[in-house]
Amino acid sequence: MRMNKFYMPTLREDPQDAEIASHKLLLRAGMIRKTAAGLYSYLPLGYRIVRKVENIVREEMDNYGSQEIHMPITQPREIWEESGRWKTFGPEMFKLKDRNNREFCLGPTAEEYFTDLVKGEIKSYKQLPLNIYQIQTKYRDEKRPRFGINRSREFLMQDAYTFDVDEEAMGEAYMNMWRAYEVVFNRLGLEYKIVAGDSGAMGGNSSHEFIALSDVGEGVICYSDDSDFAATDEKAYVYYQVNDENVEKLSSEKVLTPNCKTIEEVSDFLNVDAAHCLKAVDLMVEGKPVIVFIPGDRELNMSKLVSYLKCPEHEIEMMEEQDILALNSSPGFTGPIGLDCRIIIDSRVKQMKNFVVGANEENYHIKNVNYGDDFEGEIVEDLLMVQEGDIDPETKSPLKFKRGIEVGNIFQLGQKYSKSMNATFLDENGKEQFFWMGSYGIGVTRSVSAIVEQNHDDKGMIWPLVVAPYHVIITIVNTKDEEQNTLAEKLYEKLLLQGVEVLLDDRKERVGVKFNDRDLIGIPLRITVGKKAAEDIVEFSERRTLENIELSSTEAYEKVMEIINANLKSVCGLYR
Repeated sequence: MRMNKFYMPTLREDPQDAEIASHKLLLRAGMIRKTAAGLYSYLPLGYRIVRKVENIVREEMDNYGSQEIHMPITQPREIWEESGRWKTFGPEMFKLKDRNNREFCLGPTAEEYFTDLVKGEIKSYKQLPLNIYQIQTKYRDEKRPRFGINRSREFLMQDAYTFDVDEEAMGEAYMNMWRAYEVVFNRLGLEYKIVAGDSGAMGGNSSHEFIALSDVGEGVICYSDDSDFAATDEKAYVYYQVNDENVEKLSSEKVLTPNCKTIEEVSDFLNVDAAHCLKAVDLMVEGKPVIVFIPGDRELNMSKLVSYLKCPEHEIEMMEEQDILALNSSPGFTGPIGLDCRIIIDSRVKQMKNFVVGANEENYHIKNVNYGDDFEGEIVEDLLMVQEGDIDPETKSPLKFKRGIEVGNIFQLGQKYSKSMNATFLDENGKEQFFWMGSYGIGVTRSVSAIVEQNHDDKGMIWPLVVAPYHVIITIVNTKDEEQNTLAEKLYEKLLLQGVEVLLDDRKERVGVKFNDRDLIGIPLRITVGKKAAEDIVEFSERRTLENIELSSTEAYEKVMEIINANLKSVCGLYR
């Protein structure tokens, strides 16, 4: 492609609303443009990258036995009512009505669609197993879309679904897709970790997330170097020790604690460690009051609470002051004794002795409180958020923490959707059975963002060859020089004949602009045709190293072909 005809509106400065490197660089390089909050257009360079990521995903899905289909973006309300998720999915769902007042949504995911499709077609165990996928635009009305295409309201996603005869077969399909996803992310050149995840609104019994490591990632993972333990911070079990076995119980006592509303204030005033000051989290769950109590030195893990309550997270809100007063309590002084509402307690509280709680009265707390003697509630094994200093439950070694971007996830759905949507088949005994399902997703456009986050410097992006918009860029230093033009054209045509994707910078621009744009857009292999063109000498460099070497045009051609053959021709065999 000749750049004098190429649509690539680059920017010299970072856009003001861009926060992270990938957002800034993709905008500056003229690869994307913002249309509205969370909505982006992909320009020629950017869309070439998206298509390459998409094709890698497609190749591996096909290689691992999945069959591609294409389904509508618009999904009817009826199938979401069958699964029970029309109301529970939350405000992230875009809803609309047609001219006949029939309700639809713009698909945020496709479990319902695929289940509805299969239940009308697959009648017998002889037609199983089945593994089908699509690469389709998804829509989620994010409360706060940010970080460019990393968290947008419209995004491209590969979603696959497996249908099997029993739980064992579902597990085999799950591991098959696990391996396929590993190959995809290996081919993309991403540094990632696979961690246990929270199933959330998807449901099911088991899930894992593929997390591309990045300091700007919104997700946090924790793992141990001494075991296989690895999980998101939402999923990780917290090993929290209480050493009160030999402590003698004391009688509870109401004490004055003027203006002490926070754990820190109460702890300092009463000279009690924060762990022995019970933290109250005052919530309204589906319109009803629920108070959660945890050790005062920890934070509540909302994902674990949602999993226990089995209700959508958007149905959980913090109590307003009037809600607390309606319970005959006082804001900042909520405690479990005498409280007339649902009380949920982390199991570690049961092991504690002589702790401090709010007295449900302004400026008062009660000390030396003990579970069972002074109050009771619903015990949940673990409601705590993992934090620095926590240890691996198995080896007791310190956990390590990293931030990352979720680029893929896999779920064992079990029979959640097949039962709710009455999707059945006949087994070998002629008996009706519900499908065992798996769900799998790769964020195609989010993967593009993750690749940039892991591959950039202060000059611009550094695309891995496998997803680069072009393999090679040839820069003509002076387009008025006939010898430079002739040599550049010769190399350009020669590489094109070998199927190499080449960008020829023949623009009538200052050479400094060309070099800056070249660094910014991150084409991996670079040939500069300059003042030594008459001697058949060019400069060759790789974007990752920026080290220039002088070569003859033939040597430069051979160098390019050597790198491309080593990195692209056998790429599938390298990673599978």
